[in-house]
Amino acid sequence: MNKLTLTIALIVIGLLSACAPDKPKADSESYEDAPEPAKNAVAENSNPAKGLGQVTQVELKTPLEQERIGRGKAIYDMKCQACHKLTEEKLVGPGWKGVTSRNTAEWIMNFITNTDVMLNKDPKAKAQLEICLVRMPNQSLSDDDARNLLEFMRKNDGVK
Repeated sequence: MNKLTLTIALIVIGLLSACAPDKPKADSESYEDAPEPAKNAVAENSNPAKGLGQVTQVELKTPLEQERIGRGKAIYDMKCQACHKLTEEKLVGPGWKGVTSRNTAEWIMNFITNTDVMLNKDPKAKAQLEICLVRMPNQSLSDDDARNLLEFMRKNDGVK
């Protein structure tokens, strides 16, 4: 009973911390309402495998960048773990296991940094939303934060 109460409390805290009261509701936003820089960034990236956003190319290094992994894990612990497991199991959102083999690095980073536009316009993101039934909140993460999360995801997927 104690573990269950703690788990529920952590999920509630995570969900509350993910929501920003001063931001518009995701369903009221549309691509047309996006600020001008986001529109330009989306227009420049026409490759569907890369998603919609300003990230057009990501240089992945081997071996993995350990500093990025550490920063990515810290971001995951703070902003992502309330909704995503590191396994294939769905929690609120999909599990992260295998995410880097199912999506390009660019698509993942664009989804993290351009969440609302991706959920409104990207076919793969829209299909995932139909499965999960809950919109991922925009976490206002920078490109560097997204790159750190990507490196953590790569480690989680067994990349050496």
